[in-house]
Amino acid sequence: MADVDETRVRQLVREAVERALADEPRTSVAPAPSAASERRVAIGPDHGGYALKEVLKRYVTEELGLTVQDCGTYSTDAVDYPDFAAAVAREVVGGRCSRGIVVDAAGIGSAMAANKIAGARCALCHDVPAVLNAREHNDANILALGSKVVNRGLAGRMVRLFLATPFGGGRHERRVRKIMALEHSGR
Repeated sequence: MADVDETRVRQLVREAVERALADEPRTSVAPAPSAASERRVAIGPDHGGYALKEVLKRYVTEELGLTVQDCGTYSTDAVDYPDFAAAVAREVVGGRCSRGIVVDAAGIGSAMAANKIAGARCALCHDVPAVLNAREHNDANILALGSKVVNRGLAGRMVRLFLATPFGGGRHERRVRKIMALEHSGR
């Protein structure tokens, strides 16, 4: 097997993410993010997700070349996950970041909290197929991870795919519109 040039691999991954974010189809499901927000990813954990957040921040900035908007928390001191999940969702829905990542021990509570913010489509994912489906079919704009469910290596791979995978549009766009319409109907 040939030797792998780690610098070249990092460069190729960064270029692929940049192309995916730049070429992502724009639909009427969500407003187009600004040029500045295209390269920004919001991230926010509770205390149970703090260590994984720190790993993912370094990965997103150093490996993918994107900017991270750190929405806290900044230690392992006990905090309430809804505060940080809502902060991430507001950054994404407000157009200041193109995507978001929330992390708690299981990912469930943060996903539930983020999805209470109108315009957020947060997907709790535990494996690569779920991430691909969340982006391609559901146009998820926030990824929820459980720090006790996925290991650091898998989490990094999932984040890379979440950031690089475009929304498929087509028949999926109609379904995403129906999901978003539920926010306004109250039923």
